[in-house]
Amino acid sequence: MNIQLIRNATLRLEYAGKTFLIDPFLAKKGTYPPFPNSARQDAQNPLVELPISIDDLLYGIDAVILTHLHLDHYDEVTKEALPKELPIFVQNEADQNTIQQDGFKDVRVLAESTEFEDVHLSKTVGEHGRGDILSLTGEVCGVVFTHEAEKTLYVAGDTVWYEGVADTIQSHRPEVIVVNAGDNQFLEGGSLVMNEVDVRHVAEAAPDASIIAVHMEAVNHWNLSRTDLRKYAEQHQFSNQLFVPKDGDTLRL
Repeated sequence: MNIQLIRNATLRLEYAGKTFLIDPFLAKKGTYPPFPNSARQDAQNPLVELPISIDDLLYGIDAVILTHLHLDHYDEVTKEALPKELPIFVQNEADQNTIQQDGFKDVRVLAESTEFEDVHLSKTVGEHGRGDILSLTGEVCGVVFTHEAEKTLYVAGDTVWYEGVADTIQSHRPEVIVVNAGDNQFLEGGSLVMNEVDVRHVAEAAPDASIIAVHMEAVNHWNLSRTDLRKYAEQHQFSNQLFVPKDGDTLRL
């Protein structure tokens, strides 16, 4: 597989001869206002430009996966840029209805067992924070990719570490795990996605897996830098399995 980090949680995944676009956030730097009640209120989102053109990003895409519909995973530019006939996988019927209302013709709901040609997709659970904040952040999902010719890949999505992630790792035994690890936060309510301790828990639960940390330094409410995560991984002896790519980097695994 080839996994290219585009920006934030946006990934271009080449897997078993198919190319997937995951959580596209395609606006130019500074298009949207900052997320409220959080750090960097003087910074417009996204904080950085796309590393490649939208045309290059979309070339050869076979399907899109949306783990949920927050702005930094599915934005107004994406709605205009994606071909309306492209297959799009979403987490539930509510998201399916929203995407269909945006004009897309082939919107499919992920299940625990879903096939896209010869690639097997499994929807996984997630919790976009802890405690009371979950009533605001809403439902999210991840997805596991399997194919006989590829390593098993788990894209965890916008989730913190909790028993649902542990159960997914135990049941699917992924060899590659993508975690959203910017420790994004509002001023109250704690982590919305994984922080460095959460990533360490993933590493401990899957000691033989390659772990790829994304969703970092791209929107105003990030709290954990790439540099600090790398340092923490070195201090806690899991840097050998951790990859923290820059925007535009491609990992071949």
